[in-house]
Amino acid sequence: MLVNSKEMLLKASQEGYAVPATNFIDLDSARTFVTVAEKLNKPLILPFAQAHKELISLEEAALIGKYLAEKVTVPVVLHLDHGEDFDFIKQAIDLGFTSVMIDASKESLENNIAITKKVVEYAHQRNVTVEAELGHVGAGTNYENHDRTDSIYTEVEDVQTFVKKTNVDSLAISIGTAHGAYQGTPSINFDRLSEIREITNVPLVLHGGSSSGHTNLSRCAVNGIAKINIFTDFLNAAYQKNMDGHPKDYIEMKQLSNEAMTEVLETYYKVFVTKNAE
Repeated sequence: MLVNSKEMLLKASQEGYAVPATNFIDLDSARTFVTVAEKLNKPLILPFAQAHKELISLEEAALIGKYLAEKVTVPVVLHLDHGEDFDFIKQAIDLGFTSVMIDASKESLENNIAITKKVVEYAHQRNVTVEAELGHVGAGTNYENHDRTDSIYTEVEDVQTFVKKTNVDSLAISIGTAHGAYQGTPSINFDRLSEIREITNVPLVLHGGSSSGHTNLSRCAVNGIAKINIFTDFLNAAYQKNMDGHPKDYIEMKQLSNEAMTEVLETYYKVFVTKNAE
């Protein structure tokens, strides 16, 4: 069932769990994620990132996401992850994405508000939900502590202003995670999460969930984070399963990869204490 993220994330935020956002890069990964969601009767956010447009086109991603979502009974959100410019986001909306993210987090607060507001105005007219980012979740390669990334924590005092002026549906915040691989486990600023949660009812999003630690992520899920993005963990698990499984051909490689990604998503549904779809 293809839906936008409005009710899904509000419910998660209010009831203390998170919905996994599982970035896909091809038909196999998308089909694996949707199949697991249907089997477990769980909601799913299925994101395609603008950064991956060289792997498959936006048009292909839209066809894959819509086809798979409409085949199942559980709610599935086809989401554009880290949209970088209005034209690309507009194209995604016109192609049938039901949710989009505008990432203007590297801009000044004033510019971030202006850019996000433009996206919201276009999207809401078409029943498409919008996620924005305040603060900046940087790259986590070789990450050992917060000072080794280009992440910038979300400032509490900016949240209410940003939400009021943009009317976004969900807000990605920076509290210590980063995109990509880690060395060690990141330190999550739960005090900052609590402070932000106290001043807004807008569902909060955590990027850079991979390898952030099950305890950290479960604690985030039950304390106000409604959506957690996972990508690198799927790639690493698929790679490792192929290294261990010694596939004899390309078909076996794909099968092992799908098995690994299935196992990862099943685990994260438990970690995020995701409730069943209704």
